[in-house]
Parts: sequence; C-alpha cells; structure tokens
Amino acid sequence: MSMYAEERQQAIAQLVATRGRLSVNALAEEYAVTTETVRRDLTALERLGLVHRVHGGAVPAGALAAIESGLGERDAANTESKDRIARAAVSLLPTAGGTVLLDAGSTTMRLAGNLPRDLRLTVITHAVPIAARLVVHPQVELHLLPGRVRATTQAAVGADTVAALDDLRADLVFLGTNGLSPDHGLTTPDRDEAATKRALVRAAGRVVVLADSSKLGRELAVRFATLDDVDTVVTDDGIAEHDLEQLRKADVEVVVV
Repeated sequence: MSMYAEERQQAIAQLVATRGRLSVNALAEEYAVTTETVRRDLTALERLGLVHRVHGGAVPAGALAAIESGLGERDAANTESKDRIARAAVSLLPTAGGTVLLDAGSTTMRLAGNLPRDLRLTVITHAVPIAARLVVHPQVELHLLPGRVRATTQAAVGADTVAALDDLRADLVFLGTNGLSPDHGLTTPDRDEAATKRALVRAAGRVVVLADSSKLGRELAVRFATLDDVDTVVTDDGIAEHDLEQLRKADVEVVVV
C-alpha cells in the first residue's frame, strides 16, 4: 500500500537516523518511489532539521557537527575501537630510522603509547600530549612543531606550524579526522586545524588515516583532504558496508580491526 508523503518522510528520517547514511537510490528502492520524489522528501526533511543532504543522499542532521568536542571528551569515546586501531597501526610504521608525522587526536595519542620501545624513529608532532608521552621514549628523536596551541585539541596550529611543515618530508603521517565521507573527503570544524592537517598531508610520502567507524559518513565545515590524498584508512568493524565499498572503489587500502 502506498504511503502519504508525510508518512514516508517520517519513515525516511527514522531510517537515516538509524543507519547513519543512505543514498537517494537506496531510499527510492526502499519506498518504491522515484529518485525525484526522494530528493523532494529530503529537501523537506532538511528544512525541518531532521536530516542533512549530502552528495547522493542524506545523513542525520547531527552528522554535520558544528561544535567541536574537546580532546578529553573525544578520548573517552569509543575507547576499545581506538585501542584496536592504534595497535593495528603499529604494523604500518616505517623501518628503523624512519620519520613519522603524528597528527593530534585521541587515536593518534594511543598510537604514540604503542610505539615499540626498541624501534628507532624520528617523530614530528604538533600535539602537546603526544610530545609529552614520547619525550621519555628511549628510541624516539622527538620534534615539536611551533605555533599557537588550541585549548580544544591541545595542538599547535597557524601560520608558523604550516610554514615549519612545508620545509619537512616524512615517510608517512598518521592522520586524525573529525569526519570522513567518501563523497566529501576528510573534514574538521576549524580552519586553522584544517590548514595544519593539509600541511601534514603535503609533508608525508604516505597518508594513513586513523578513524573509528563513528567518524565515517560525517561531514564537517572544512575539508582538508580528499580520498585521492589518502593511502590507507585504519578503522573498526563497525564500518558500514557502503562506506567500505566506497573507500575501496576509491583505491584506498582499508584495514578493519
């Protein structure tokens, strides 16, 4: 039996909230309507603040976050997944004598705590908590980047940070992100953070993104990289099949833990 538009729109809003992200084509098939009808439904739902339209579909309204969580709050979220991701990322480290860039973030901080005690590395970071953790590591030559330290992320950002990174070349960067969307790339709420992350990507021979599955499908205000910039994503087994397929279709290596 066909549904009234209001009933269908309510059902769509609930389905998007449950699954996190749905394409226009999938919704059209689900409710046996045309893609044009789905697009009109999504426009109406976006006006009501129930979903946010993205390229090819919709995500929950809260997926496009405007408020940036502090490091302490992020560190307390999804801890088991982040621990697994950090342990898996150890296998991607360069050989002894390599140079690694470590981005700020709760998962990259866990990676810092998992660096082998017998592996000689040069580590460059703009994150104060990561530097504090690694300063006592017996085999790490530590370099802390200059810049204005943001209280929210406890990381240096700004023109001085970007300028210092532009003079550097590392084997790889372990990069954090607030959001990762197959359509829109990697995003963060803050422009200074985004500029620093872009500079980290430019300075690295290989880009490895550490992101638990809650970050996937999210799109925030400022993009700092596309999937073309990314070599590997390490995430947990909560990743949606659609996101996994899209990442692999973009020739990104995905390590699921």
